[in-house]
Amino acid sequence: MHDLTGFQRDLLYVIAGMDEPHGLALKDELELYYETKIHHGRLYPNLDTLVDKGLVEKGSKDRRTNVYAVTKRGRREIEARREWEQQYLDW
Repeated sequence: MHDLTGFQRDLLYVIAGMDEPHGLALKDELELYYETKIHHGRLYPNLDTLVDKGLVEKGSKDRRTNVYAVTKRGRREIEARREWEQQYLDW
């Protein structure tokens, strides 16, 4: 997880919190958080990076729509990140 950008990490967390979201649902959710428009040219290459790193798997809902899910490795990485953060946030 240390080699992900902040956007990729946020994208991974959003995927983990949704039930097999498609690209536009992820885009909408991230736009709410960032309070700015997320362009397809930013979203989809970062999704591909998460897939290439084995953190997310891409499936097909229909001919035009891909869905995404966090892999077991992705969940382990999220948990490790949360443990790392907690050591600094344990108030």
